[in-house]
Amino acid sequence: MRGTALTRLTGVRHPVVQTGMGWVAGPRLVSASANAGALGILASATMTPGRLREAVREVKARTDAPFGVNLRADAADAGDRVRILIEEGVRVASFALAPSRELIAELKEAGVVVMPTVGARRHAEKVEAWGADAVLVQGAEGGGHTGEVATTVLLPQVVDAARIPVVAAGGFFDGRGLAAALAYGAAGVAMGTRFLLTSDSAVPDAVKARYLAATVRDVTVTRAVDGLPHRMLRTELVAALEDTGRARALVRAVRAAAGFRRLSGLTWPQLIRDGLALRHGKDLSWSQVLLAANTPMLLKSAMVDGRTDLGVMASGQVAGVIDDLPSCAELVERIMKEADETLARLTAVR
Repeated sequence: MRGTALTRLTGVRHPVVQTGMGWVAGPRLVSASANAGALGILASATMTPGRLREAVREVKARTDAPFGVNLRADAADAGDRVRILIEEGVRVASFALAPSRELIAELKEAGVVVMPTVGARRHAEKVEAWGADAVLVQGAEGGGHTGEVATTVLLPQVVDAARIPVVAAGGFFDGRGLAAALAYGAAGVAMGTRFLLTSDSAVPDAVKARYLAATVRDVTVTRAVDGLPHRMLRTELVAALEDTGRARALVRAVRAAAGFRRLSGLTWPQLIRDGLALRHGKDLSWSQVLLAANTPMLLKSAMVDGRTDLGVMASGQVAGVIDDLPSCAELVERIMKEADETLARLTAVR
C-alpha cells in the first residue's frame, strides 16, 4: 500500500493510529506501536505534568519513530501540557475534545501536528476552521465516551465536509476495516481496543482475558458512570451504579475522587471544575460530576490494579470479535497485509 495523507503528515509508515487510552497507552505500548510503523498516542490525562515529561522521554528512548500525545483540551493545565509537548519535540498532539484556537495556534507555530477527535460533522468543520491539521472521527462503535451515530454513517459525512485528512475510529480491528475506511475517503484508521488486546499492552492478563471472553452483547453504553454515554464492558461496578440510589452513588464518587486527587495532584476545586467542564450542558448529579472528574481512577482500578469489580473497562464493540493477543508488530503487519490483499481483490473484480 502506498502512503496516505496521514502517513505524509505525521511521518509514520502505516495509516494506523493507536489511540490514547488512559492507563493503557503508556510508554511501552506507544513505543511498540511506533516501532511497528503505526502512530502511537500516549495518554496524558492520567499523568501529572512531571510524569508526562518523563513518559515522553521514555518513549523517545525506546523508539526513533514519530508518536503523539493525547491531551484533555478542557483540563485546567492544558496550556502547561502543550508547552511540554513543544519542548520535548513531540510530533502529534491529539485531543479528546476540541482545543481552543489559541492552543492550536501555539502547537502549529512549533511544528506540532494537531489532530482533535470529533463525533459530529459540525465539530470537524469547526476545528478545521481553527487550524487543525487532521481530524479523528469516532463513530458510536468506539469505546469510552461516544456518540449515537455509527461510523459508517458519520465517516462519509465528515470526509465530504473536511479538506484536511480524516482518520476513522470506531469498529476497526483488521485490514478489511482499513480498506473500507480508505474506500470511504479516510486517510487511515484509529484503534483502541485492538491495541489494548496485544502482548505489548501492560493491562493485567486477567483483565485481557475478560475482554477476550466478551461477546458483542457484553459491550454496553451506559450513562450511570458520569451522565454521558460511555461504552464499556458490563462489570459489577456498572451494574451497581445503574442500580444504586443517589446517596450511595455520591459516597462512592467522593471516595474515588479522593483517590484520584491524591494521584493527580489536583486540588478539590480543580477536580470539581474539571468535572463541571465535562457536563456540556447536561443535568448531572453531584455524584456524576465527581465521577466525571475522576473517571481515570475508575479506569485505573480495572486497567492497572486488575480490580474489574471496582473499575470500569472502556471498550469498543470490537471486543466481541477479537480472540487473540498479537504483538503490535504482528498486528500492524497483519492489518497491512490483509488491507493490501483486500484492495487487490477489489481491483481485480473490476
